[in-house]
Amino acid sequence: MNRLTLLLLTALAPMAWGTTYLVTSELLPAGHPLLAGLLRALPAGLLATAIGRTLPRGAWWGKAAALGILNIGAFFPLLFLAAERLPGGVAAAVAGVQPLIILGLGSLILKERIRPLTAAAAVAGTGGVTLVVLGPAAELDLIGVLAALGGITATAFGIILTKRWGRPSGVGPIAYAGWQLTAGGLFLLPLTLLLEGAPTTVDAGAVLGYIWLGTAGGLIAYTLWFRGIQQLPVAAPGLLALLSPVVAMALGALVAGETFTPMQAVGLVLVLTALIAGQIFAQRTRMPSAPRAEEIRTDELVRR
Repeated sequence: MNRLTLLLLTALAPMAWGTTYLVTSELLPAGHPLLAGLLRALPAGLLATAIGRTLPRGAWWGKAAALGILNIGAFFPLLFLAAERLPGGVAAAVAGVQPLIILGLGSLILKERIRPLTAAAAVAGTGGVTLVVLGPAAELDLIGVLAALGGITATAFGIILTKRWGRPSGVGPIAYAGWQLTAGGLFLLPLTLLLEGAPTTVDAGAVLGYIWLGTAGGLIAYTLWFRGIQQLPVAAPGLLALLSPVVAMALGALVAGETFTPMQAVGLVLVLTALIAGQIFAQRTRMPSAPRAEEIRTDELVRR
């Protein structure tokens, strides 16, 4: 598979995640972010693990649990909480800060040099997000913004560790995604039972919403996403996350009737510019040839 095909397939993941905000606000019962995260993660994780027919071994039990909590268990409920408290486009736009967070974490934790073009793309994306979030029609909610920031910070750590640890030899992307979805779901299960419980009513629309989020936004998206993280320089999947706010803002405007000011439109242009520029720069980085788990070079982590 060439890099362009892999890039396009990986892009489907953040595009699917961009639908989360509309589905949450229009279909799911309000006040149940833990339940939404649980139903999105655990059934899909168990199914993927069954399809992959492989369980973790040795140290990978702990690694899979850590990745599952960061990428799934912490991220999902914070994502749904943000989607409930913010307009879809604004909630998703906060994800544009993630490339900058990854750069900072990579520099601090992995002692990686920050490249000027990488920093420029990340700053442009963050600037675009700032214009979107701070627009006068944004209807900011502090808890919603903090939840969105907390969620993308958790996944930023997850991306770094995923790239550093790689994937065990002989384990396919479906099984690898299944481990993390299952671990994240099991982390959310007791929290959901203790803190939320079940909603009083779940209508047909909610059922369809949960199915969509668990399949397209869960099993399929994370299988493509984790494969992309490991086979592409992290510049590519890291900046592809900017597609999520683009999709969410488009759906918010077309379906939910959300309106955006000229300032927010400029912010969206900056986000798209950062996305395109980052991908052009990523094409200059040699794609590794099927490395094994412990052979993935960590110095590729923040090269964008």
